[in-house]
Amino acid sequence: MKKIGFLSFGHWTPSPASRVRTASDALLQSVELAVAAEELGADGAYFRVHHYARQLASPFPLLAAVGARTSRIEIGTGVIDMRYENPLYMAEDAGAADLIAGGRLQLGISRGSPEQVIEGYRYFGHHPREGQTDADMAREHAATFLRVIQGEGFAEPNPRPMFPNPPGLLRIEPHSPGLRERVWWGAGTRATAEWTGEQGMNLMSSTLLTEDTGVPFHQLQAEQIQRFRDAWRTAGHAREPRVSVSRSIFPLLSDEDRRYFGLDTRSQDQVGFLEGGPARFGKSYAGEPDQLVRDLAEDEAVAAADTLLLTIPNQLGVEYNAHVIDGILRHVAPELGWR
Repeated sequence: MKKIGFLSFGHWTPSPASRVRTASDALLQSVELAVAAEELGADGAYFRVHHYARQLASPFPLLAAVGARTSRIEIGTGVIDMRYENPLYMAEDAGAADLIAGGRLQLGISRGSPEQVIEGYRYFGHHPREGQTDADMAREHAATFLRVIQGEGFAEPNPRPMFPNPPGLLRIEPHSPGLRERVWWGAGTRATAEWTGEQGMNLMSSTLLTEDTGVPFHQLQAEQIQRFRDAWRTAGHAREPRVSVSRSIFPLLSDEDRRYFGLDTRSQDQVGFLEGGPARFGKSYAGEPDQLVRDLAEDEAVAAADTLLLTIPNQLGVEYNAHVIDGILRHVAPELGWR
């Protein structure tokens, strides 16, 4: 069995070819797709976070809305850029969204990806300290966030408060029990995956790794996953960790599918440079269901993960993306033993 959800970047554009032309469209359709995915039997609705772009950016209002409209699926992010976050304010938002959803939040966070604006986090009021990189700052913000969501008191109460306080130091409210175990780190390298295991966070790995050893993407990602699990075990964490990978998968079930994704049947890994270093991008999967079953059976990273996030072309609209998700759940997942 494998959990299967979707991951949406929430793009919008005023182009006549897009079914998502405004920020309002992107947000409202995200909620509707989550509802549809739950009805189809999917396990998760995840949303990417990008600042300064015509994409989803502020996750917690959206997550709360999805949580209020659904009852079963996991809801999450993939991922929140911690360079931009006030960790205590984020802890309040995350606690509230998780309580609204009844403890279904799966919160993906990370150092973040290349952004639209140079050092955009500075406009949000965050500045690395002397000798600190932006990645250091992101991990520091994450450490603070992880500490305060555990629910321990740390703030000295006012001796003359407006409202009565409970005894002792005060914690961030609202507190949602168990949220700490549902935090994931988006890792782009094997070394970062090892660090994630040491920290006791779940691993979220996408279709991009910012390193290249010459082996196929899925094998490099499978090695990353194994290193994460080894580090987790060495650190002595009590619970079992979770691992998610993202894939673009399109069953060709109709002429419309073939028009959109027929050329992706020839997709291959891509190797390039990102932020001055080598990077390997995973291929898309498109084909008749029986061909997809054969191809995905050979994907070592998908086999190693407990959760598969389907990256969707959200600008094609709710109805079409529900069709894609349904095609995978009906025609691909059962043949691979995922259902």
